[in-house]
Amino acid sequence: MTWRHLLTLCAAVIAAGCATYKDLQPAHSTRADVEAALGQPAEVRTRSDGETWLYYPNQPFGRKVRVARVAPDGKVIAVEQRLSEEYIAKLIPNQSSREDVLALFGQPYERLNVPRMERDMWTWYMRQYATLPASLNVQMSPDGVVREIYVLDDNNKNDSKKQ
Repeated sequence: MTWRHLLTLCAAVIAAGCATYKDLQPAHSTRADVEAALGQPAEVRTRSDGETWLYYPNQPFGRKVRVARVAPDGKVIAVEQRLSEEYIAKLIPNQSSREDVLALFGQPYERLNVPRMERDMWTWYMRQYATLPASLNVQMSPDGVVREIYVLDDNNKNDSKKQ
């Protein structure tokens, strides 16, 4: 292999590594393009309508969960940042289920069982209003029904020790 071939190969590898989710175009990009840009998904769900959702959490420090929606024909429908007010509003206390929560956000970053309250608490880290650090906390009863939804300010989380 000559130096020219080696440099061309290195340039191709570097260029391939530079693809991001922003390069993905609905109706043109494919699932293979998504995986080339974002890697292997943490979770894959196939809906009854044939649409496939690929979950890419960036927890806790990235404070995002991206979901790439892929049509049955393999083309990208959208890549959505799910930890936002728009998607949180889709959860309805006393009506939404554990499965609804998992479909929206994928697996939580933290799970906590609180037997005395009879609640499972799931947490994702996010940015409220696009900039403020916060955590989404969803509490569910043993029957898998969402009971409470809290978005808590994480801005001063570690400031309690400062005086």
